[in-house]
Amino acid sequence: MASSKSVVIAALIANGAIAIMKFVGYLLTGSPAMLSETYHSISDTGNQVFLLVGIRYSGKEASRSHPFGYGKAQFFYSFLVSVLLFAIAGWESAKHGYNAIVHPHEPTVRDPTVFGVTFPAEWVNYSVLMGAIVFEAWALWKANKALKLQMEKHGWSTYREAFRKTSDVTTLTAFTEDTIAMAGAGIALFGVYLTNVTGNQLYDAVSALIIGLLLMFFAVALAWENKRLLLGESLAKDEESELRKAVRAGEGVVSVNDFRTVYFGPGRLIVTADVSFEDELDTAEIDATISAIEAELKELDDSVKTVYIEPETRNGDASAA
Repeated sequence: MASSKSVVIAALIANGAIAIMKFVGYLLTGSPAMLSETYHSISDTGNQVFLLVGIRYSGKEASRSHPFGYGKAQFFYSFLVSVLLFAIAGWESAKHGYNAIVHPHEPTVRDPTVFGVTFPAEWVNYSVLMGAIVFEAWALWKANKALKLQMEKHGWSTYREAFRKTSDVTTLTAFTEDTIAMAGAGIALFGVYLTNVTGNQLYDAVSALIIGLLLMFFAVALAWENKRLLLGESLAKDEESELRKAVRAGEGVVSVNDFRTVYFGPGRLIVTADVSFEDELDTAEIDATISAIEAELKELDDSVKTVYIEPETRNGDASAA
């Protein structure tokens, strides 16, 4: 939780500063790509606010109406980010670029004059975009560090695997945003450069369209990843198998008849199992074994917060335990 919060705060600071820089750059030069990037950074800044709300809300204590806590709040707010903010920024960026391509007009990029001194527009755009890349590189470094820690902890070998398996959607969302922001700034920089070299505004407009399409693509990808957790996804099959083996290895356990896991928040896993015990075990012995199994599961995976084991006799009848 602390790691996720620091990642989001870093992204909030970076994106807030970048949004201001890009908007000033747009006001000074009138660049379509710069306006597109302004939409992007404003969206990212709002995203971080939503993610922080999700982190704070998910920390509320469990109650009668929410007996497993509020951990899924992070899934909801991350989903909200991907759909309402991310996609909206993508649509606005793509629409702006498309209109500039379909309805070409006289160049709107201008050389700004500040305190009586005229600066080449490309200097302003280059300075803003290079500054954005520096800020985003810092935020991306923080997000990548947190994601790498998760990958090492769980033994995930690729970012794709982490994207599919992680329950920490807050860090995942911040990492994805920072990655796209770096790519967007690079695309905008290239578009502005080509426009300056050729004098053709088409390159600036096309870069705005590409940035918008990129945003919308990843909006859909993030929404899909959040959907799986909101619907109650289980632990990855290989990791779940390890926990199941630990239950089967319990003293006096004959078989594991049913085994289920579900995420109720980032790093908050609930485990349930129907377990058959030897018939000759008494209630106290079964109770001791169940306690030992619970401790073993939590030691194997610190995401396991709650364990429910339903004891059964060898013939499948529920035990008095």
